[in-house]
Amino acid sequence: MRKISEIEKDLDACLQCGYCRDPCPVYKTIGWESATPRGKVYQLKQIKNRSPVDTLFRRNAKIDDKFVERIFQCTSCAACEHNCHVEINFAHLWEEVKEWLISEGYGPPEAHKKIRERVVQKRNPYDEPKEKRPAWLPKDIKLSDDPEVVFFTGCTEAYRMAPLAVATAKLLDKAGVRFTIMGEEEWCCGSPLLRTGQKAPVREELAPHNVREMERHGWKTMVTACAGCYNTIKNDYPKMVGKPSFELYHITEYLDKLIKDGKLKFTKDFKKKIAYHDPCHLGRHAKVYDPPRNILKAIPGVEVVEMRHEREDAQCCGAGGGFKSAFNDMAETIAADRVREAVEAGAELIVTSCPFCQVNLMAGAKKAGLDIKTMDVVQVALKAV
Repeated sequence: MRKISEIEKDLDACLQCGYCRDPCPVYKTIGWESATPRGKVYQLKQIKNRSPVDTLFRRNAKIDDKFVERIFQCTSCAACEHNCHVEINFAHLWEEVKEWLISEGYGPPEAHKKIRERVVQKRNPYDEPKEKRPAWLPKDIKLSDDPEVVFFTGCTEAYRMAPLAVATAKLLDKAGVRFTIMGEEEWCCGSPLLRTGQKAPVREELAPHNVREMERHGWKTMVTACAGCYNTIKNDYPKMVGKPSFELYHITEYLDKLIKDGKLKFTKDFKKKIAYHDPCHLGRHAKVYDPPRNILKAIPGVEVVEMRHEREDAQCCGAGGGFKSAFNDMAETIAADRVREAVEAGAELIVTSCPFCQVNLMAGAKKAGLDIKTMDVVQVALKAV
């Protein structure tokens, strides 16, 4: 089969040990071996190695609708990769498998097809006009003609989570940071397409455009408050367009730097017991764990309580990899489990560093019947300035 040979090395490396099984949020929800990373690899190996003997004995080693569904039932959390004893790059593997299935005429789910159509046509997955992309910017915030940083807003903050974008802009402004935004010239980073096996538009259009815009203006530093944008620009763009000439920070890294440089000081108390939720794309994918915790610990009155699963072992919120758009009910069930863990730790508030996590954890709390809110680190920090 075309392209499956490209992932053959990973398939052969799998020991079928099952260490990837228990941390998989989808397996915890579905409960079938076919939903585990191990089960998916086993089926792929059977398909790859199928012979006339399998046909003779009626062994059902073939691509069918259920197998395709299982492959796309993945949150891109990389917990399987973190727990793999032979260090298979599972996060990349699942994207390659999805891309291979699509090339063979299977999938993606209808929700993922619509995401691609919208991103290609309007440069965002929400079917919003590009003219509205900078509409979130408060009128009292003045952009700089000579910026120290460019705030890459991201589609979700620009169109669905404007309060987070506003909080980011206000914090940068209060810290005296000269910044600007790309406005209408900012296109979707491409994360929703990469995670769902639809790489071509990212490689051919989105990544080159966003990098070109930064370099055309001579801008040297980019900041983003979206874990998905950060992971994509940091880890995926270099593979497609080469290493960008500008420096990239997640907003938590940049705020941590501002605090250490004495440019951002907290003067107000925020008396809450806070459980910090590590976004998968910021944590396991990009290895950013300490900066958001450093910010919270610098805020007067904040007590950070750790959940049973945190940092590298953090449980996924269920929203990533296109999973929420195609399997929303399961995504909220996964989020509800994470919210329960925060409550068990004694938290009064959940704080994260990703708009997708924030949205889904709020939905998870509602599903679990728990009265606990989720905020972003940036929103908490703004309250303390």
